[in-house]
Amino acid sequence: MEIGANYLADGRCKFTVWAPRCQKVGLQLSQESESRRVEMQQQERGYWTATVASASPNSTYLYQLDDSSTLRPDPASQLQPQGVHGPSQVVDRNALQWTDSSWSGMPLEEFVIYELHVGTFTPEGTLAAIVPRLQSLKELGITAIELMPLAQFPGDRNWGYDGTYPFSVHTAYGGPNGLKQLVDACHQQGLAVVLDVVYNHFGPEGNYSSCYGPYLTDRYRTPWGSALDFDGPNSDGIRNFFIQNALFWLREYRIDALRLDAIHAIYDFSAKHFLAELAEAVDTFEEQSHRQVHLIAESDLNDTRIIRPADIGGYGIDAQWSDDFHHALHALLTGEQQGYYQDFGQLCDFEKAWRASFVYDWKYSHYRQRYHGSDASDRPTYQFAICAQNHDQVGNRMLGERLARLVSFEAIKLSAAATLLSPYIPLLFMGEEYGETAPFRYFVSHTDPELVEAVRQGRKAEFAHWRNANEMPDPQSIHTFEQSKLDWDMQFRGKHAVLRQFYRELLQIRRHNPALRQFDRACQEVSSLKTEGILLFRRWQANSQILGVMNFGDRKTTIAPVTAANQWTKRLDSADMKWEGPGNAAPSVLQQNEAFEIQALSAILYEKSTLTRAS
Repeated sequence: MEIGANYLADGRCKFTVWAPRCQKVGLQLSQESESRRVEMQQQERGYWTATVASASPNSTYLYQLDDSSTLRPDPASQLQPQGVHGPSQVVDRNALQWTDSSWSGMPLEEFVIYELHVGTFTPEGTLAAIVPRLQSLKELGITAIELMPLAQFPGDRNWGYDGTYPFSVHTAYGGPNGLKQLVDACHQQGLAVVLDVVYNHFGPEGNYSSCYGPYLTDRYRTPWGSALDFDGPNSDGIRNFFIQNALFWLREYRIDALRLDAIHAIYDFSAKHFLAELAEAVDTFEEQSHRQVHLIAESDLNDTRIIRPADIGGYGIDAQWSDDFHHALHALLTGEQQGYYQDFGQLCDFEKAWRASFVYDWKYSHYRQRYHGSDASDRPTYQFAICAQNHDQVGNRMLGERLARLVSFEAIKLSAAATLLSPYIPLLFMGEEYGETAPFRYFVSHTDPELVEAVRQGRKAEFAHWRNANEMPDPQSIHTFEQSKLDWDMQFRGKHAVLRQFYRELLQIRRHNPALRQFDRACQEVSSLKTEGILLFRRWQANSQILGVMNFGDRKTTIAPVTAANQWTKRLDSADMKWEGPGNAAPSVLQQNEAFEIQALSAILYEKSTLTRAS
């Protein structure tokens, strides 16, 4: 059942709303200076519909529920021009002439994701302002941009996870046409678009869903309050609401992949989990549209059922994030041990994350005080997305410090090599490629004073144990938001320019070396030398082979990796003075079993000398 305001080409508009709690529903439609009320017709299972003639785009509307004198916006509104408390607006889905007819999507194996927050990515903070930056991202080696949530939220600044209208593109960012124009421009550049969507809760301000039906339940609790009801009585309406939302983004906006936020907070004990039903619907859309589209789940469950095919008992989601990779790398580089980092920090943890995706694969977690996770060894590595930084891991720190504020320049380069030479799908967080030093902090712009104060107190309680907790930025302050904007000029200065070029070199190697495009676990080896702090890895595909050495230790060391008779040619050395490093004596051509020195906090990559690079 398609929901919301569906504008038809002949000037009519069909309105559909799921309101099982109502005995009658009226549509209050306003066009220019005229307003009229239309009685809606009740359909099966709580749906109400009305098809109205002469309801042009830009008409606004509200629903009258039963005999209430209060009018409410459409939960499936496609545009909220006056904010979360105002009327909904009819949108012409055919207003934009697309120019991406030759675009048919991109396989997951080719994704190199660049996550950005629209409001802080550019000085303007709009979707349109991203377009001129796309060429620079493509030249860097990015193949997909990931947009943090765009659903309408209160005020004009927010991370996006407080959205209350999942179908509506936030007006301050540029609304529906702004997003469509960005997607069209991305496809013209050969870039895929990933959209972050939230199917585990509604934001706290402007959510009127309970007036319509049992969207929420108290049977389960999430970190944000009541859970969405995916398995109770009348839950087919909620399931349809979010399945239609996913299809809406894929169909109307030509989005290439959806990042499903925190699916561990989607509670469903049905025989067919909501995620499995969602995956089925998206698979059908993919077949019918002849486009490659993907679902990528964010989850802290380390549960491979999420990505296993349905025919072997899985949900059929295409890929999921591996937080273990980030945590193992971050703890190794920073030495931090608070919170979930207490489960990491040893070189063997990162070795396992590299080899097996999950460090915790039904292994005891001291942080969780229980066994956690499942074995992922039978899944191809392209089903896992990894990062050294993202909005969560940076922004959920009290001060929002990026890695560039926490570790040395050499460690930053090592982090880049560890991420981009890994056998997984890498994600970079905006500004990471040049070592942005501006923080990315948590910010909101709620209009309810009580809610604002609750957010402030909640953040204070979360970081009460921190030594400098009284320095926590005010999430409601515009200053906190402004401090989080990127400094685009930084990438052209000093070591920042060198670092960007280093990232570009790594991405070129990843793109052109067949061994780095191999996602079969059987075609890689990884080992570590705990005492020396050395991680060694080898990957191969046909005649292409690479040998990597990473030194996570704080001193230069000599190693003698076991190599075959073929000569190996040095392709990259992060300690090279070309990359503002201390210099290195590692040989340009490595002979069989030859010993060589590697600098502290550095990475060296060798290629088999017979390699013929792809064009």
